[in-house]
Amino acid sequence: MPSKRPTRIACLGWGSLIWDPRELPIRNPWFTDGPLLPIEFARFSSCSRVTLVIVEGKPEICSLWAVMNTDNLEDAAAQLAQREGVTLNAKRDIGRWKIGDPCEDRIIQTISSWAIARDLDAVIWTALAYKVKKEKDKIPRLDQIIARLHDAENKKLKKPREYIEKAPPQIDTAYRRAINKVFGWSCISEI
Repeated sequence: MPSKRPTRIACLGWGSLIWDPRELPIRNPWFTDGPLLPIEFARFSSCSRVTLVIVEGKPEICSLWAVMNTDNLEDAAAQLAQREGVTLNAKRDIGRWKIGDPCEDRIIQTISSWAIARDLDAVIWTALAYKVKKEKDKIPRLDQIIARLHDAENKKLKKPREYIEKAPPQIDTAYRRAINKVFGWSCISEI
């Protein structure tokens, strides 16, 4: 009788997870043919950064993905939560899909179709909400983002610029193009 193959779990990424996975147990390299998702710089995060999140209604961008070194979905989700500094109890912060799950919305439908086509059994991703300051579920306007980044530049903070410049080149969003134009920044990603 043939032995059952291990569960294949993919982790999706589009921001700092790509260039700074820390202790996240992924197999290298990051593949650049992930599902098309509506990703934008739309979360005011720590250290004055503006980070990438899924924002329904924004243009779709090809995400990246890597296979996890674990075949246990809850373990994989817990490890991603630890890397992202969020609690696993907030299922909203770490997205999960596995074979057999209902496809409740368009994002899950996209991820499940993509995963099945690649013979993956499960997928995890960072599912943090977009927000302005402490106002979750509020999409920041471009002028608010530019003001935040100007403030960071005036304070000589390096993390906000690094986050935008190190995002993979395929994460070519409208806000990123506008930010790069205003500040004269460019992509320095090695992926």
